[in-house]
Amino acid sequence: MRDPAEQVRLYGPRGAVIDTNLLLLYFLGSFQLDQIRSNKRLARFDESDFGLLARLLARFKKVVTTPNILTEVSNLSDAIPENLREPYFGEFKRCLSVLVEEYIPSSAALGSRWSRFGLTDAVIATISRERYLVITEDFRLSQALASDGIDALNFNHLRYISWTWR
Repeated sequence: MRDPAEQVRLYGPRGAVIDTNLLLLYFLGSFQLDQIRSNKRLARFDESDFGLLARLLARFKKVVTTPNILTEVSNLSDAIPENLREPYFGEFKRCLSVLVEEYIPSSAALGSRWSRFGLTDAVIATISRERYLVITEDFRLSQALASDGIDALNFNHLRYISWTWR
């Protein structure tokens, strides 16, 4: 495993792909920090994780997403109370302006060994190869990417380092 600081230095000028749960954390935290605690999908995160993620993403020239990731984030945003949905999706739209959305045909992504991981992860692997650092908190995905020669940074490793410095 490559040192996280080295990965950020190497990929900072190129960019990073951010996985679904972390993008959800970013969108909800950008909207209202207290929404992080109320979303069951993000129960393992807190406001300090949002801060750490925001500082990390600021180090990349571009942060890449895909229609697949955005659809998953939108679907996982259903925990937002009805009276906050309109302002939340306004913030969602604003956050999109700082992301670069790239598209890979589903058939191309699923035509690889990555199909067993599902469509979104297959797209992440396809789009990232030799181009972007993948930022995820999914241990299984980060290990599979690394074994396939695709650089991935497991956000939990950064969280651990951050906790030991407190």
